[in-house]
Parts: sequence; C-alpha cells; structure tokens
Amino acid sequence: MKNKIWLSSPHMGGREQSYINEAFSENWIAPLGPNVDGLEADLQAYVGVKYAAALSSGTAAIHLALILLGVGSGDEVICQSLTFSASANPIVYCGADPVFVDSEPETWNMSPDHLEEAIKDRISKGKTVKAIIIVHLYGMPAKISELIKIANNYGIAVIEDAAEGLGSKYKGKSLGSYGDFGVLSFNGNKIITTSGGGALLGNNENAIKKARFLATQARDDAPHYEHSQIGYNYRMSNIAAGIGRGQMEVLDDRVGQRRANFKYYVDNLKDIPAISFLEEPSDFYSNRWLTCILIDPSQGVSPEKIRGALISENIECRPLWKPMHMQPVFSKYSFYGNGTAQGLFEHGLCLPSGSNLSKVDLDRVITSIRETFQL
Repeated sequence: MKNKIWLSSPHMGGREQSYINEAFSENWIAPLGPNVDGLEADLQAYVGVKYAAALSSGTAAIHLALILLGVGSGDEVICQSLTFSASANPIVYCGADPVFVDSEPETWNMSPDHLEEAIKDRISKGKTVKAIIIVHLYGMPAKISELIKIANNYGIAVIEDAAEGLGSKYKGKSLGSYGDFGVLSFNGNKIITTSGGGALLGNNENAIKKARFLATQARDDAPHYEHSQIGYNYRMSNIAAGIGRGQMEVLDDRVGQRRANFKYYVDNLKDIPAISFLEEPSDFYSNRWLTCILIDPSQGVSPEKIRGALISENIECRPLWKPMHMQPVFSKYSFYGNGTAQGLFEHGLCLPSGSNLSKVDLDRVITSIRETFQL
C-alpha cells in the first residue's frame, strides 16, 4: 500500500523537545509553569493583544468567553453556520440558544447581510442576543470591518473564532485581535500544535484573569480548597505549552509552507474548468491552513468521485464543514441565509495541506485529481 498522505498532520520544528526536557528537569509536570507563561507571552506578542490564557482547547476558550460575557439560559448567540461544531457547542453548554447565519461567497465566512437580518429579526421577537461568534474558515479572514460595525451598532460583543486562523491577517492586523475575545486552537491538525490545546485572547486584563481563575477550577485564594463559583479544568499543561513554545518559533515558516502548497495546487489544477479556489480579497492574508476547492459537477465529475479517487490512493480528503443548521443536533434552531453554506458543503473538498508535505506528495494528489477528469 502507498504511504498515507494526511490532510494536515503535526509538523515539529526541532526545539519542542528542549522545552519539554526543561519542564522534566525542573519537575514542572503539571498545569501552569514557565512554559505556560512563555507561550502566553509569545501569543500576546505575535497576535498583538495584551493578554492571553493558555487553555486545554479552543472549545474551552469559546466556553469561557461566553461565560465572561454573561451568556446564560434564555439568551441567544449568533454563530456562523459553516464551521466545526466546536464553535457552536459551548453556546449550548451555557444553556443559551444558537442562531445560525449563512456565509457569503467571497470568503465563505459569515455574511454581513444575513447577520443584520438575523439581529433585527431576533430583536423584533423580543430575544436577547448576547454575542456573535465569527469564524475565520480555513484561515481566510472574515469580513471583519463590516461584521464588527454591525455588532457595534447593536451593542453586541464579538468572539473571533480564529482556531483555523493563526498567522492570518486582515488589513495587516492578526486575526484574533479584533473581537472582544479571540480564540485559538492548537489541536494536532492545526497550523501549529500543542498536541491538544487552545488559547483565549483579549485586551481586558480583568477578563483574562477571570478566565484563568475559572479554568483552574475557580479555586479561591485560601489555604484550604475554597470555591465560591463553578470552575472548570481548562488550563493547559506545562508540558503541552513546551511543545507550543517550540512551534511558535516556526509559525511563520509553517504559514509560508502552507501558502506554497496552495499556489502549487492552483498552478497545477487551474486548467481544469470544473475546479475553482478560494482567492484572497484585497487586504486579506490567509495562512491557507487547508487548501479547499469547489467542483462544478456539470463538467461530469462530482466532489465525491474525486474524494473516492483520493481515498483509494491512501490520500486523506474531506468535504467542507457540514453547516451547523443542517446538523441533526442543531436542526431545531433558527437559521438566516440563502443556501450559500449548503452549496459550499455540497461542492467543496479539503485537500492535503500539511506544511510537511513533499513535492512528491503534492504531485500524487494532483495526479489523482487529474485522472478523475481523464487529463
């Protein structure tokens, strides 16, 4: 069998082990420690925010952001529909109701028009919208200026889910620095990893301090274990943070490698009329976490045929995210849109995009795709 080509596998930089060894030698085998402090400082400097809390996952970061914004039972939170379920699940953790909003075709992210439509309709129905979760899908920035302007007009807080967007920029400014809170993920398939982990970003010192407090089981300052609030086991370990510190040192290289993958795919597939790519609008800079294509089935080849061909060659390939409003678990909640996200899901594929792919790997993917079109 041919070697497996993964969609997006971890890619170590070389210095991760030294940070881990340091933690072992100092016996910091626990949550918190010098690597956690160091990773938070690295993230603050890189993204351009004042404060960061290193956590166990991006999901935990969204959950804490919602708690800090006072989201609770009876509230509503507007969420991009075309995303991974981790963007929406924490809304339900808080006892609130998600309201899903469609994408626009330029960036595949939240549509400003449908966002405003949703806000107006929820207000007319007497609902309280506490927050808006904007996702930067596959590393492509959302239309941040338009979306935040709408949110500000209605006094609604913004959570930037930049789980897929570390290293991407909008108007020269890093994603995760625009909203009231920014969220990052360091899951094993992300552009850099801590094996599992995430971070909550922001410029409000008290809010991030509160997040750290809640993430360590909300233990009060007392000689015994005293708890006056419900807490969570959401803090990142010092070992995982050591991996993250090593990964931060090669982050810009990883972005460059993924952008090079995207260009290579475009250069070698652009002659196929049925295939199109997500291009960068002006002032948008994507880390190209995953290279995604849209397939026009009227040309005789379906997305599923391409996916099947790649799988048969031991190449991992996936459809785009299935929109949340189409998921059985979220089907009862409100949705505002015109079918853009559904169309993207039905016609899109994610191609192998790891920063550790070789030219031989990329050529295997390209050859397999071209063969489905008999080119």
